[in-house]
Amino acid sequence: MDADDFGQVLAAVREFVRKEVVPREAEIDERDEIPAAIREKAAGLGLFGFALPEEFGGLGLGMSEDVRLAIELGYTTPAFRSLFGTNNGIAGQAIVAYGTPQQREHWLPRLAAGEAVASFALTEAEAGSDPSGLTSRAVPVDGGYRLTGVKRFITNAPLADVFLVFARTEPDSTGSHGISALLVPSDAPGVTVGPHDRKMGQAGAWTAEVFFDDVEVQARHLVGEEGKGFGIAMASLARGRLHIAALCVGMAERALGEAVEYARTARQGGRPIGDYQLVQALLAESHAELAAGRAMVHAAAEAYESGEDRRLGPSSAKLFCTEMLGRVADRAVQVHGGAGYLRGVTVERIYRDARLFRIYEGTSEIQKLVIARQLLRDS
Repeated sequence: MDADDFGQVLAAVREFVRKEVVPREAEIDERDEIPAAIREKAAGLGLFGFALPEEFGGLGLGMSEDVRLAIELGYTTPAFRSLFGTNNGIAGQAIVAYGTPQQREHWLPRLAAGEAVASFALTEAEAGSDPSGLTSRAVPVDGGYRLTGVKRFITNAPLADVFLVFARTEPDSTGSHGISALLVPSDAPGVTVGPHDRKMGQAGAWTAEVFFDDVEVQARHLVGEEGKGFGIAMASLARGRLHIAALCVGMAERALGEAVEYARTARQGGRPIGDYQLVQALLAESHAELAAGRAMVHAAAEAYESGEDRRLGPSSAKLFCTEMLGRVADRAVQVHGGAGYLRGVTVERIYRDARLFRIYEGTSEIQKLVIARQLLRDS
């Protein structure tokens, strides 16, 4: 996509987010659901396939364009982005990079059009930060596999049409070895999705447990090589981490904007609270950290796109930007004072929504391990 076309996409998304999604944020938060009209319009804008190849109906955005779009999406509730995030990210990219021609032709056009939703089923009760501890089994049988296991916190599971499931195809394997990736339709016999979780924040972004009880999976639904699924998962997560970092930049921009406006208009002692230096300090610290996060995301995206760095940059950006968003959101609540603790106030929602980013797609602690180990390896 050339620069002019991308500029038009970015402008259209920006207008849609601000004029149609932002006014319904309170409704989404209260009802814990994205309205059908918003989903349909998002599909019409191509958002379900913005990072999928153009040959399959996607917009084909590169990483540098991806992060710019993510910053715009971050201006509103993250539940909106979550609706189509796995199609473009960890699930869709695995099919793009490792799927067979038949798998790509069958699923990618449907994902790009918003006609289908893909979920990334990796996490388990005892395999979260360290997915190499997963216990789900896909025992080889004639013509395919027999899948058994339980996945947890699976984004979009109640909406999914297909799951990218990671399970051990070598029953005696341990650690990262012997794990394979399988495409499992949500309506396959033996697949059950639990009720969606009630979370602290990010209402409208549904997660749930998924149960696989002796599910028959045909051999043609194997993604990539048998036993190489752990590498597929890690490669998909690297791009996703950089996208999440950019999303956090957008959310921090919104939080700071709300804080600045409140400081400009709210009055104490007969004058705007923005006249007080300690309030100014809160705003200044947030601005400086936000600027650093924005610069880091753009630099990491360029290095990712060129192939120069697809490990240190994404993990560093996710670590810094998710933690940065937490601090910016906290200061925004502080600027609002008691009003910032009330439901229905934007910064209160952002404060709750922000907390999850330091946990999913690799906790902050995991990012530190990834970064340190890579530094030591490179030395």
